[in-house]
Amino acid sequence: MLASWYDAQGPAADVLHVGELPDPVPGPGEVRVRVTVSGVNPGDTKKRRGWLGSSMPFPRVIPHSDGAGVIDAVGAGVDVHRVGQRVWVYGAQSYRPFGTAAQYTVVPDHQAVPLPDHLSDELGASLGIPGITAHRAVFADGPVDGQLVLVHGVLGGVGSLAAQLAHWAGATVIATVRRTADLDHVDPGVAHAIALDTGEPAAAIRSYAPRGVDRIIEVALSDNADLDNAVAANNAVIAAYATRSDRTEIPFWPLLFNNVTLRLLGSDDFPAEAKRQAARDLTSAAAVGALTVAVGDRHPLDDIARAHDRIDAGGGHGRILVTIPQ
Repeated sequence: MLASWYDAQGPAADVLHVGELPDPVPGPGEVRVRVTVSGVNPGDTKKRRGWLGSSMPFPRVIPHSDGAGVIDAVGAGVDVHRVGQRVWVYGAQSYRPFGTAAQYTVVPDHQAVPLPDHLSDELGASLGIPGITAHRAVFADGPVDGQLVLVHGVLGGVGSLAAQLAHWAGATVIATVRRTADLDHVDPGVAHAIALDTGEPAAAIRSYAPRGVDRIIEVALSDNADLDNAVAANNAVIAAYATRSDRTEIPFWPLLFNNVTLRLLGSDDFPAEAKRQAARDLTSAAAVGALTVAVGDRHPLDDIARAHDRIDAGGGHGRILVTIPQ
């Protein structure tokens, strides 16, 4: 099969190779997917770079956990009727060496999720890490029907899906963007948008949530801790999946007296059933048109290094995808 891989960590152009590798064979309980589209996430490029001192988890890595394609072979114990089924894939390179940046990937049966015929492979390849992280951030502490949910960074991969999932589940969603110029990119049918470069973002948020917000989906805890404290309702939950400072300060006593829960989210290690429920809900929401994903750059497999560089440079708006030759 044609694939991309790295045998050592470092800059994308230096370590990513593209060439032929042996076709994988599904083992018991596994399926093989012929990949059409591979989704690139910041976590993929951080693993490749050795972020935070992480080392090579395997001697050779085919990157990327997310993708979409068609099941073409199954292992022992898997229903043979799955062959020919369109699927989206999550966790392909989570504690496994060979991900979706290849013509074939092998994953446990349940990690290849049926993709309804009317949904695109591009959408399917965009649901894995960002979608499951968004789902956990929104729902880990229970239903949000009738609640006020604040989503920071709504134009990002996780933030966009979190806002859409919360809206789909019956919440009133308030969403932030960094700049006033970005407000027009937020769907007013999904969320009330607030720009953080306004003079009083807390007052603007409170105008929609006078008693405070019940859930906060946080992409930059180090930047927003004081703002979150100013708008959190009593017993609110701050679900943080990222921060810009490795040692993040928070206004501890005001949050304590407000009985705020701080939930930290590491997507590779979510409970297995939480991932399965997220996959079910993401597929259901997408099937009824409640989820859309903005696609940014598409790169062919032989240009995968540039896709990684785009992610490392901040990515911009829209999902970065790698298309796999058939």
